[in-house]
Amino acid sequence: MKKLITLLLLTTAFIGQAQNLISNVPNRNTTSLNGVWNYIIDPYQTGFYSFHLDQYDKQAKPSNGAFFNNYHAANKQELVEYDFDKSAQITIPGDWNSQVPELKYYEGNVWFKKSFDYDLKDKKRLFVYFGAINYKADVYLNGKKLGTHEGGFTPFNYEVTSIVKPKGNYLVVKVDNTRHKEDVPTVNTDWWNYGGITRDVTLIEENESFIEDYNIQLKKGNAALISGFVKINNFNPAQNQVTVSIPELKVNYKGKVGADGIVNFEIPAKKISYWSPENPKLYDVTIDFNGQKLRDNIGFRTIETQGDKILLNGKQIFLRGISIHEENAKGGRANSEEDALRLLNWAKELGCNYVRLAHYPHNENMVRTADKMGLMVWEEIPVYWTVEFTNKNTYQNAQDQLTAAITRDKNRASIIIWSMANETPVSDARNNFIKDLVAHTKTLDNTRLISAALLTHNVKGVGMIDDEIGKSLDIIAFNQYLGWYGGNLENAEKTFWDTPYNKPVIVSEFGGDAKAGFHGEKNERWTEEYQEYLYIQNLKMIEKIPHLSGLSPWILVDFRSPKRLLPGIQDGYNRKGLISNDGEKKKAFYIMQDWYAKKKKE
Repeated sequence: MKKLITLLLLTTAFIGQAQNLISNVPNRNTTSLNGVWNYIIDPYQTGFYSFHLDQYDKQAKPSNGAFFNNYHAANKQELVEYDFDKSAQITIPGDWNSQVPELKYYEGNVWFKKSFDYDLKDKKRLFVYFGAINYKADVYLNGKKLGTHEGGFTPFNYEVTSIVKPKGNYLVVKVDNTRHKEDVPTVNTDWWNYGGITRDVTLIEENESFIEDYNIQLKKGNAALISGFVKINNFNPAQNQVTVSIPELKVNYKGKVGADGIVNFEIPAKKISYWSPENPKLYDVTIDFNGQKLRDNIGFRTIETQGDKILLNGKQIFLRGISIHEENAKGGRANSEEDALRLLNWAKELGCNYVRLAHYPHNENMVRTADKMGLMVWEEIPVYWTVEFTNKNTYQNAQDQLTAAITRDKNRASIIIWSMANETPVSDARNNFIKDLVAHTKTLDNTRLISAALLTHNVKGVGMIDDEIGKSLDIIAFNQYLGWYGGNLENAEKTFWDTPYNKPVIVSEFGGDAKAGFHGEKNERWTEEYQEYLYIQNLKMIEKIPHLSGLSPWILVDFRSPKRLLPGIQDGYNRKGLISNDGEKKKAFYIMQDWYAKKKKE
């Protein structure tokens, strides 16, 4: 009884608060809430505020008009002006823009409801986990608020042990994808603002004490030592045994959990087959906490820089990459394993050993599939163009998104770079903002490289890559669009670059638009021939960039953007893809493919 009371107090205290993220959800005891949900479009937030703008979920006894109550009239006379069960249906995960034609450009509030039964056994705990919701989510179960989350591309979870019941549960989520200056990203982006519950919704069942999180990677500077930690949620000192086993490496480590609920370890390991694009070896790893087993597939590799070289497992590599947006073939948010395979197989066909997942953390299927396929990954948070660098809440939002991304993906061997930002304008406030993100990243993970996609400027005809923030980065990456946003393609070979940093340089973006199937002369903008010529000339210039260690052209596939309005050409799409949104490869695809094939042989 005492344990039950303690557990109830624990779960009740969590309601409305941010909770520690549970990692490795795919390999836990889970129940999917994906599928058909009911939804109500609510542009005036009628279900959230009274007519005097009193917020319903802050009332001691919320009105029946509050949508999160999922209320039904008790008799024929009672006034109730909504009904989820009679409302339209939508598929979750999924965005409303691509599923509901009249919501194509909609930015505002939509309510979602899913009913379910769940018989939670004694001494078990239950959590609801969201892969991502864009952008702000207010979450309720059975009329009780679980919390509010901001950020459109990172996971979060709430404990619902004290709220769930065997029959007739209703999970209600208010989603608001309205853009604000203080958000991350801010109001101005060059991609579609897909609204909705865009990734998996999952119920996670656990014991009273369970493995919440862990990190199992090679120790920085020692390729023969596996180090990390295991963190126990609601640690009970009477149960303090943790075992980490990797049968192929004959690892069977046993440790005791400390008073803080964490066991730290360093495990010598011999004859490790290191993960690489040529050998994407993943080991079966099992963590056992008092008979509770959590399994994962983890690759071991080192990634470091030495002067202007990038070293994978101690050997110099060149990053043959491509940038990718999280969009599926239908022009909606990508979220499935099939979506990941489609995009990453195209990257492999192009000749890539590396992908830049822009401009936000992509869904977990992408990084887990990259692990299996042997593609190195650049993962980024959406500090994009200009955010409010002087706003403390904006910084905290960015840091929270960074923390969630690292927590979810730190055991994925494919991820070699954490990126802090893209094309941000230089200022002291911005420099401090990004430096603080870099410092925070190093406290969470010191084994990977840190970068950001920077801008450049021209000094006496030379492109200078000298952004002040480069001092804090492991890799100097920059975007440039010679021949599209200025510059003369004819003289591309006479364009030179310089940098004061003796560090690896990556051209994180270059490219230009072409409408697939639109042909003409090489000097005619929007044609495949122009894009082809642009790539030919840019590659001649890129080859001469000092300290060059990789590139990731912009972009693999055409993607939706409300900024791109030219009729008959763009029609709401950014056309810089090497492949059209219909899957048609453009002529520039083959230029890049040939260049990578030659680069691979060097």
